[in-house]
This record gives sequence, C-alpha cells and structure tokens, in this order.
Amino acid sequence: MPPKTAISPTRADDYPEWYQQVIRAADLAENSPVRGCMVIKPWGYQLWENIQRALDDMFKATGHQNAYFPLFIPMSFLEKEAEHVEGFAKECAVVTHHRLEPDPNGGLRPAGKLEEPLIVRPTSETIIGATYAKWVQSYRDLPILINQWANVVRWEMRTRMFLRTAEFLWQEGHTVHATAEEAISETEQMVEVYRDFAENWMAMPVIVGSKTPLERFPGAVETLSIEAMMQDRKALQAGTSHFLGQNFSKAQEIKFQSVTGDIEYAWTTSWGVSTRLIGALIMTHSDDDGLVLPPRLAPSHVVIQPIYKDDSRAEVMAYVESLRDELAAQTFAGAPVRVVIDDRDIRGGEKKWYHVKRGVPIRLEVGPKDMAADSVFCGIRNQPKSVGVSRQEIVATIGEKLATLQQELFDAALLLRESNTVTIKNEADFRDYFASTDDDKIQGGFAHCHFADEDSLQPLLKELKVTIRCIPREHNTTPGTCFLTGKPAAKMAVFAKAY
Repeated sequence: MPPKTAISPTRADDYPEWYQQVIRAADLAENSPVRGCMVIKPWGYQLWENIQRALDDMFKATGHQNAYFPLFIPMSFLEKEAEHVEGFAKECAVVTHHRLEPDPNGGLRPAGKLEEPLIVRPTSETIIGATYAKWVQSYRDLPILINQWANVVRWEMRTRMFLRTAEFLWQEGHTVHATAEEAISETEQMVEVYRDFAENWMAMPVIVGSKTPLERFPGAVETLSIEAMMQDRKALQAGTSHFLGQNFSKAQEIKFQSVTGDIEYAWTTSWGVSTRLIGALIMTHSDDDGLVLPPRLAPSHVVIQPIYKDDSRAEVMAYVESLRDELAAQTFAGAPVRVVIDDRDIRGGEKKWYHVKRGVPIRLEVGPKDMAADSVFCGIRNQPKSVGVSRQEIVATIGEKLATLQQELFDAALLLRESNTVTIKNEADFRDYFASTDDDKIQGGFAHCHFADEDSLQPLLKELKVTIRCIPREHNTTPGTCFLTGKPAAKMAVFAKAY
C-alpha cells in the first residue's frame, strides 16, 4: 500500500488536479466571483512581494526606474500597429460605456456610450509609446529606461490559477534607444536578468533562446525567452524580452534629432514576467505533500512550533522567543533569516502539516524535553524525517542549511530536465517521443532538433500538440539536417509540449 500523502491526487495520478490542490492546501489563492480571475491570499501575495522586491532591485541596478501608465488604451492606438493588434485582438476586454443607469425592467444598464472604445491593457507598448513620443525630442533625451508594476487583462477562455488567468499581475519594462545596437544590448541584458533570477532565486534552471517568427511577440523583430521544464516534463515560458526595432516607434511617432541633426525613429524594447512565476515555482519544486519553496523567496525561512502544557507555557515561550531572536540575528543570502513562531492553539500534527503544505523551508519543534537537552527537533522541507539538533548547532548552521536546500532544489530540477532531454533526428523518433496514450500521463520532455522551415512543421506540431520553445543561444552552432524534411538546417531548436 503506497504511503499516505498530504495532497490528493498525487502528481503521478493527476498532475493538473494535483497542481490545483497544492494551491488550495498552501492557501496561495482562490477563484474569484469573476470568471477566470483569482484572489491572491496573503501567503501567495507575500511570495509575489518577494519576487517583486528581488526583481525590482535587479532592474534598478541596471539603471531602470519605475513609473505608471494608464490602464485604459484607446482602440485607435492598437490599430496603428497591425501585427500587434492582430496578436491580441481575441483577448481584449473592451470598455464602451462610462456610466450605469436604472433599467425600466429593474437592475442597471450601461449608458453614456464612449466616442471611442477603450481597451483594458493586455500590454502597454502602444499607450507607453504614445507617451514616449511626447518625451523624446533629441538624442539627449535617450535612453529612456522605465519599468512599471501593474495588472493586465487578457480574456482567456481556458484559465488556470497563476498560469493563465484573465487578470494577472506583472512588470513590463519599456525602453527607448538611439541605435539598434543599444536596443539589442538592452534586450539581451534583460533576458539575462531573468535567467539570473530564475536560477539563483527560484532555483529553476532555464534555457535562454530566441523565439521563431511564428512564436514571437506580435510586432517584435526578435523575442528572447527563458524556458523551464516542469515536473510533468512540459515547458513553461517564464519570461520574455523583445527587441521591437522601429515598428512601434513608427506607429507611435517616437522620433528624435540625432547628433548629426537628422530626424530618426527611435529603437524600442519591452520585457516582462508575471505571477506566472508562482505557477512555475509550484510545478518545479512541489511534491505530494504540498508546496516546496526555495528559501530565497519563501515568506518565512523558519517556523518554530512550541509544544507545552499549560503549566510549562511561560518557560517554553521564553526559550522559543530567545531562540527566534538568535536565529533572526543570522543571515542567509545577505539578509536576516526570517523566523516566525506559531503558537496557535491547535494540535501539533495539524500545525506541522499546515507548514509542510505551505512550503516553509525549516520547521523547529521545541518542548520541555528539548529545552532540557538544549536542543530542537528540526525538519527540512525536502527531507523525509525530522532530527534532533542542538540549539547551538541550529543557530550556527541555519544559513548553511538554507543555502543547501536552495542548491538541492536547483540540482533536482536540473537533473529532471537533463534526464528528460533528447536529441532527435527523424520524424519517427519525434512521433514516438511525443506520442500520447491513455495510460501514459507524461509524454516526452525536451527534444533538441534541427529544422529547416518553420511553416512545414506546423501540421505535425499541431497534431502532436508540440511547440517550438526557442532556439537556444548556447551550444547551437553546428549545422545539421532537418528532422522532418531532411533539408540542410543551420540551427537546432527546443521542442516540447507546453503550458
């Protein structure tokens, strides 16, 4: 009989439902009354705040500033960039009226029709571009390096919390440059910021690469992305950085007088990540007992659970509070260790599983017997058993234990990806690798394949529900033969099923 797990069903039994149950058990979010939207609960929002804080510091270290731009975009702005509006048209939420009035039959009805419909921003290139057109007059006004933290709306038909919702939180950087070389350098710099954050904060290994023309951001000249493998071997696009060339500058009239006195169109970029990163964390690290968090992003590093009877409460709490202070005086990853005490009046076993399911990296239990031995009972989230540790040792090694857990999570995720990555050279092997069967809930992983023509692949990719994730920037210089057509191919791409 298999061991009992805190989450049911397990990953192996029903991965999509397991994902939803982890979110529920960890108290991260819940569905809202508005279809496709979610309420992010305090534990989930603290996680987002930690993501936001770390990225914001990284953006500012590279010279960017924060600003805020309108939620509503005139429809005519989107119409100026044809490829852009085509890419987002089906996902746009549209505001057509500006007030409500009583309906003769009861209730309310929209009134005050707008002269021009307003789009609830699906992304902000056009509205920000219109603003930049006013700000930019001369080469002396460049570069503009701005980021905004905001919400966006994309009217998704099939939603899943954190991965694909009608409204989500994100950051979007928008920059303007005098030359293509500067803009390209910015695009590359920011995708590397995302790689750094994904690997060193999220403990999630990623592949950096260029999107193919059919997969690019609408209106971009080039899109760079970071692609991660989830535990069900599907790919997740975790962040993108776009070189927009002069496409949006020409649509929005972002022009400047150059050093030589000529009037030129500027070169622009945009880049962003979203609350999808929380979905990525869940699916990269969590197990059948719930959420597993990399310590650098965990809202709390350590939870101390005092165990006592009424006559020993004061003594135990004094010990626990002094232990908390000692631990909080230690550092991990250049910051104080985050410690909380859980003194709620609930059963010890229930309290333990509450924190296990929420992914707290380290749990410490302290009762009268532990105090007598000047020790604690220590549980680390990725280890099956708790062990006794002296108080002196836990204080001295808490930073090291957190660092070890952070590295172990990265190593496990990297091993999963490397163990489920293959090189494929022909159609038959490609079909076998991505074939779907009723009794096989996980199909394939990452396949590295040479290809000659993206259009010719589309029927096969659609049939197998596979996409080209990216053309990796590294280790991709050897030409080969297209796995489908046999034609010469200069580059190799990563193929996978994806979210």
